[in-house]
Formats: sequence, C-alpha cells, structure tokens
Amino acid sequence: MKHPKSGAYPLALGAAAVCGVLVLTGCGAQHKASGPSSSPPATSTPNATANANANAGGIACGKAAGLQASGSTAQQYAMRFWIKNYTRACPGTRITYDGNGSGAGQADFLHGRTAFAGSDSALSPAQITRSKSACTNGGHAVDLPVVGGPIAVGYHVKGVGRLVLDAPTLAKIFNSQITTWNDPAIAELNPGTTLPKMPIRPFHRSDASGTTDNFTSYLSATAAGAWPYPHGKQWVAKGGQSAKGSSGLAAEVKQTAGAIGYFELSYAIDNAIPMTAIATGASSPVDPNIINASKAIAGAKITGTAGDITLALDYTTKAANAYPIDMVTYEVVCNTGNKPATWPATKAFLTYIAGQKGQQDLSFQGYATLPAGVINKVRAGINSMP
Repeated sequence: MKHPKSGAYPLALGAAAVCGVLVLTGCGAQHKASGPSSSPPATSTPNATANANANAGGIACGKAAGLQASGSTAQQYAMRFWIKNYTRACPGTRITYDGNGSGAGQADFLHGRTAFAGSDSALSPAQITRSKSACTNGGHAVDLPVVGGPIAVGYHVKGVGRLVLDAPTLAKIFNSQITTWNDPAIAELNPGTTLPKMPIRPFHRSDASGTTDNFTSYLSATAAGAWPYPHGKQWVAKGGQSAKGSSGLAAEVKQTAGAIGYFELSYAIDNAIPMTAIATGASSPVDPNIINASKAIAGAKITGTAGDITLALDYTTKAANAYPIDMVTYEVVCNTGNKPATWPATKAFLTYIAGQKGQQDLSFQGYATLPAGVINKVRAGINSMP
C-alpha cells in the first residue's frame, strides 16, 4: 500500500477498503454510505442435525442455536463479515448483532440479555464482579481482543485537502478553546495552507462509547495541560454538538461545514471524509491507516489475569509511521458460558473469529491486525473454556 502524501489519501484508500466492505453485501447499491446497519443480516434455516458438530469450509460449528449479541459500532463491519461466513458454513445458527454502542452492549450482557458483547474498552474490575450474576457455573466475564484499528479525526473544511493537528491542538478544539479554523495554533502546524476564518464545529458521541473512551484516553495521555478530564465512555467536556453512534457522527461531519469529529477509519472511508494527520513528534505527521495503526498497536502491553486479556496502548508513541489514536475491540463473554442452550454455538463462533479464517482479510474492512502473541493467547483462552 502506498504511503499517503497528500489529501487524496482518504479517497484512494477508500476505493480499496470500501470494495472490501462491499464483499459482505455484494459490491452494489445495497451498501449504505452512512455505515453498516445496526443489525447486520444473518438469516438461515435452523437445522440442528446438519449443524451440530459440523465442519463446513474449515469452520467448526456448534450446536444449532439463535445468538443475540450487541455492542460496539466499531466492529460492525467485522461482525457482518464474520456472521455471513459463519452462518453460511453453519446454516442452523442465526446470529443477530445490534450495534448499539459499547456501553449499551456491556449493559445488555451484564443483565443476561445477550450471549456476548462487543466492546471497544475492557470491562472494569467492578463490572467483572457484577458479571458473576450473569454467568453460569461460577464463571465470570472475560475480555477477548479480536481486532484493532485507528480512530480517524475527520473534518469538513472546503479547500483544505491536507490537515495536520497535534494532541494539544486537538484537545483545545474539542474543549472549545480553539474555535476558528484559522487559529494561529492550527496555522503553525499547516504552513502554506490557506485556512478559512470559519467557526470550528466539534462533534462528539452522545451515547456511551468505547471509541470516546479511547479518544479521550489519547487526549488525557498526550495533552494533559489542555485536557483536564479523565477518559471515559461518556463525553464530559463542555461545548460541541453530539450524535449517536459512529455512523451518526460521521454523517454530521460530512454534512456540516466547519465540522470535526472522531470515528473509526471505516466510517471515514465509507463517507469519503478527509482525515487529519497527527503530529506525534516523529519526523513527519502520521496518517490514519491500518498499516500505521498496526505499528502502534504492536507496542501495546498485554495485561489482564485469569483468561481476561486486555491491551494497554501507548498513546504517546513517537515511532515513525505509528498512528497513535487507536483502539482494540473486544468480545466480552462468560468464561463458562452464560446461556447453556447457546454456549456451544457461542464458543464455536468465537473460535472461528479468533482463528485464521476469521482473521484473514479484515484489513479490507478497515481493521488493523493484532500482534501474533495476542491473538494466540486469545485462541488458547477460548480453547480452555469448557
């Protein structure tokens, strides 16, 4: 992949990446530019005899079942890809994934409403303790990282095809301290670029979001002087406008002159939204793409205990071509199963998405690969579950 040099980057990468996304629904008009549907289609005709312990196309199936899951909007493209492939091989299982946000997905899971949850941030120790009431046989919830990717900072400023920002400037923009696009702090980072005297309209997520948690973790770690807030799933800074979900946020930035917002790479690509390069202190600003995100994620530290696998990202990296605003998305599941009737199918599905077949081609969906040592731990953890 050619390293981007100009503002043409988002569209150039978009053509390739969106084509990869369209494989899931057929490269045609069915794909919506606003992002994936909240419940990716995965319908099949139940057939317990054909499904139980089947092995089709190298995918081992669990006992036929209907699985309900919800959570992260960041992993919807991947989830659509996984559900289609798994249910094609295992037609007796129907899987429904509601992309209602990480916070809502965690709540659904902890209340026993779903077989697993997608989340862009790991459960807190208090949540893991709470999960014991939802898990059977004395089990508890564990976090299983499955994919990573960059959080793009998209903007809508006509005539500005290339924009560079750094952490303090981003923090001041989203904290309503820098309010016009021709502010000297922005101009200094973009010599030779004509910036309009236009109000900046920052947008943030209205719902509890792991994307917000990761974005504010970056600001907290790199711009403490300009960002006096703790990181978290809920937006707490003053000012700005809000939108629900990554698709809603991307739609607002796309249609609002002067807007800026944060969302996963796939949403920026899908909506042809220009993306900001980040000045990290490396020799040159770093663009958000899967190669640069993978380089940064490779420096993450593995944390967690007792089968709970979490990654601590280094948001302050200054390594060349390492994009610093990243996220890792997890599947949250009980280590002994939370629904006996659906646990065999749940475990089989998790085995597939963490396996070689589930992990292949995800770069075309806008995701960065996790280090081999991490995904191997995830596979071992799933295999050890009863």
